[in-house]
Amino acid sequence: MNARDPHLPVQADEAEQLGRYAERVWDDEIVPALTSYIAVPAKSPMFDAEWQQHGFIDHVVRDAAAWVEKQNVAGLKLEVIRLEGRTPVIFFEVPATRTGGNDAGAETICLYGHLDKQPEFNGWKNGFGRWTPRYEGGLLYGRGGADDGYAIYAAIQALDRQGIARPRCVGIVETCEESGSPDLPFYVDALKVRLGQVSLVVCLDSGAGNYDQLWLTTSLRGNVTGTLKVEILTEGVHSGDASGLVPSSFRILRQVLDRLEDSKTGRLLPQSLHCEVPADRIEQATATAQILGDEVWKRFPWACGADGGPTLPTTTDPVEALINRTWKPTLSITGVDGMPALKDAGNVLRPYTAFKLSLRTPPPIDGGEAAAALKKLLEDNAPYNAKVTFSADGGGAKGATGWNAPSLAPWLQSALDSASQAHFGAPCGYIGQGGTIPLMSMLQQSFPKSQMMVCGVLGPKSNAHGPNEFLHVPYGKKLTAAVAQVMAACP
Repeated sequence: MNARDPHLPVQADEAEQLGRYAERVWDDEIVPALTSYIAVPAKSPMFDAEWQQHGFIDHVVRDAAAWVEKQNVAGLKLEVIRLEGRTPVIFFEVPATRTGGNDAGAETICLYGHLDKQPEFNGWKNGFGRWTPRYEGGLLYGRGGADDGYAIYAAIQALDRQGIARPRCVGIVETCEESGSPDLPFYVDALKVRLGQVSLVVCLDSGAGNYDQLWLTTSLRGNVTGTLKVEILTEGVHSGDASGLVPSSFRILRQVLDRLEDSKTGRLLPQSLHCEVPADRIEQATATAQILGDEVWKRFPWACGADGGPTLPTTTDPVEALINRTWKPTLSITGVDGMPALKDAGNVLRPYTAFKLSLRTPPPIDGGEAAAALKKLLEDNAPYNAKVTFSADGGGAKGATGWNAPSLAPWLQSALDSASQAHFGAPCGYIGQGGTIPLMSMLQQSFPKSQMMVCGVLGPKSNAHGPNEFLHVPYGKKLTAAVAQVMAACP
């Protein structure tokens, strides 16, 4: 089929064809591919130190590369790149279907995804499991299904099959995103010339406010993770003998954390971790709150209190809730060491307590500076002269910097609304996300003039990283068609 005029917007019949194609390719190819993918425990290196020996990451890389090559996209060049000592990356190039679109310096769309996964976590429903894919009621359950990006390849194929012209495309699929992407900067640097002149980045590793419209991610928080450890003894001793004389490592750890967080409110105390929220983000949060209402906070699996009433969030104001989870720094304790399981807890004063910290930072805060400041704050002047150490993940003072999207170009704003109306029957929504995608900050620094289309299938209750994670397949189908339509509109 000959390519149509690239200067014309996608017509209604073409949008309908894109939708039908996405529906078919998801049913016939993407769901089976993701089902196989879920079954492989390809945990990110942070959670599987022996990932090379286990071979699970190599397994999903081979499968994904084979899936892409099987699409028979004209001119596709794909390779698996392995820098020494680092996780592998899939890199592919697809020539433009527009006349003159492959000259040096031609506009390029960069597509991003990742294949590594979070660890298992407990609490899966009976009959469901982290590595046991289950497709039920349009939802594909299992670890990693929703936290991946097969749809970007289908979007290219959808355009080419309909003869809809598009720019040159390149793709980066990494395998250490869930570890903070420590290897990605080296690959981006090595591939910079081959990436070309990136004018649009398409990333499908983000979330959605609901399943009723296309959602564009406007910002991402940064993240500093690491282990805070307080050591007071070289070995455990009888608590009846030592308590009252030997200070508790847990009590010292609480005091140290009090330097960082107000335990009553959850507010982080260092002013350097805060920033002023841009006016346009507040306006967008206000508009999004009108769409989502109380579902902003009601969508979480709250436990009940002793009186049978629901556990309350930090705020029930939808606007404040949206800002809190996207532009405010927060601390989470995601793991603990030095404490035996309850069934093994004897009368022993433990020698140390260690917490895994996850510090989410506002989009503009530099991750490296935040990690260095956190280490100094926690380690200096330890109570009782205890041995207090904070070790940031990745070695040294490292952290992932967040991202605030550049202003939308008129063509992109128009394309997003047109695509959302065509495939969802509703306008595009705009929402910040509290998670982190390190690539976005890297690419924005490397290509400051590029536009960013960050979206994804992680909608309400999809529970990425937790138990019962699922991918909303009907939404994935519409998202694929919408992404294809926006790609066609890229100048």
